[in-house]
Amino acid sequence: MDRVTEFEHGMPQAHQAWEGNGWRHDPIVIDDQALVINVRGRGLVIITGCGHAGVVNIIRHAMRLTGVSKLLALIGGFRLGGPAFEPVIGPTVAALTELAPELIVPGHCTGWRAQHTLAAALPDAWVQTSVGTTYTLGAPQPGDA
Repeated sequence: MDRVTEFEHGMPQAHQAWEGNGWRHDPIVIDDQALVINVRGRGLVIITGCGHAGVVNIIRHAMRLTGVSKLLALIGGFRLGGPAFEPVIGPTVAALTELAPELIVPGHCTGWRAQHTLAAALPDAWVQTSVGTTYTLGAPQPGDA
């Protein structure tokens, strides 16, 4: 994932990678993954894993790769929980508010403070995640107004 935001810096110093003869700080986490779906006529649905790259970096990377500038939904881990990531909550929520997704479902590593901040900033889009929940985000059908 491209790192393009000024506020998402990756993993803190405690995150280490083995280099064969020793450990070193690894802010990148090269295994960061996300699923990107372009719903015709509505925008991107992005499902993140743990959001190690930063959720806004992930969104911008997906938009650059697809050429689609509309975010329909963001679902998954946003990596905003804990003291190392809480300073990123404000700028992340501001960026997500500007993107105005129709659905935002923060998952496991988003953290309590970020969940509440997102719920207050995007009350019509924010949904508390739970196991077994199904989301249907279909494309417009012929004849739809």
